[in-house]
Amino acid sequence: MKKKNWKPSASIKNLIKRSKIISNIRLFFSKKNILEVETPILSQSTVTDVNLVSFDTNYISLNNVDKLKLWLITSPEYHMKRLLASESGPIYQICRSFRNKELGRYHNPEFTMIEWYQPFYSMKEFIKEIDEFLQVILKCDRSDKISYQDLFIEFFKIDPLCTNLSELHKISKKLNLDHLTGFETNINKFIQILFTLNIEPNIGKEKPLFVYHFPSEQASLAAINLKDSRVSERFEIFYKGIELGNGFYELTDPNEQKKRFIKDNAERFSINLPVQKIDNLFLNALSYGLPPCSGVAIGLDRLIMLILKKKNINDVIAFSFDRC
Repeated sequence: MKKKNWKPSASIKNLIKRSKIISNIRLFFSKKNILEVETPILSQSTVTDVNLVSFDTNYISLNNVDKLKLWLITSPEYHMKRLLASESGPIYQICRSFRNKELGRYHNPEFTMIEWYQPFYSMKEFIKEIDEFLQVILKCDRSDKISYQDLFIEFFKIDPLCTNLSELHKISKKLNLDHLTGFETNINKFIQILFTLNIEPNIGKEKPLFVYHFPSEQASLAAINLKDSRVSERFEIFYKGIELGNGFYELTDPNEQKKRFIKDNAERFSINLPVQKIDNLFLNALSYGLPPCSGVAIGLDRLIMLILKKKNINDVIAFSFDRC
């Protein structure tokens, strides 16, 4: 190991700037009367999402006999929604989150997230307020907005909501993606690959871009659009080719949410991933009554990267994974 690895990966100068940015973020929320909250890092359940890998650990009792399996949170979403169901009103949190198998230029297994919820805001209303937030914090122009459907038409001249495998394979061949495997017979995974590899790096170059109405198969915890069941009330935020945030007009139906968790676990089983325990505390909160609301998770480290014009997440966090 190199002797200098004890030093922080980010310069002290950058860490001072980071602290000031976080202070400005808190000031924005304070002016809006949005309550800052803290929720557990450890949880008795974890996510069923097939795209996320959680860290797990055990609580061991004082007598060294009893064990309780716990997970580090991939986001504070479930706990914060339990607060919303308890009539917290609008809330936000700046907290550590943890995702295994994620490491790279824009990823660190331990990272900082801004999670923010606005009760009684539609997706459109919430996007407008997030846009205001970005203008204040990033000092950028007003954001652009485009639907997922229109973005695919613009880039590939196809409609992702009614495409077919033959059409997608032609695009894949043209883009020299034939060497990639695991999605060739699944339309939804196919369009996700095209979006990630060929659209994401090329959007939001001049100012932030909100991409909204993701396909319903990618709804996760989002409500389905009432006018078109093919799309969900989900949006993502991109700036300079980087995904900054992921948000929803939230699903509030506990039965539908449970069905999605069960479907996730069935997919996990089919691809030899561990089936995860469903978070019944979260489902109980939905049953009690989650108010109509919209929420977003924004990657704080990536946000600071953009503000400080840095190329790697390691330049804006105190200690990168190789120095922890």
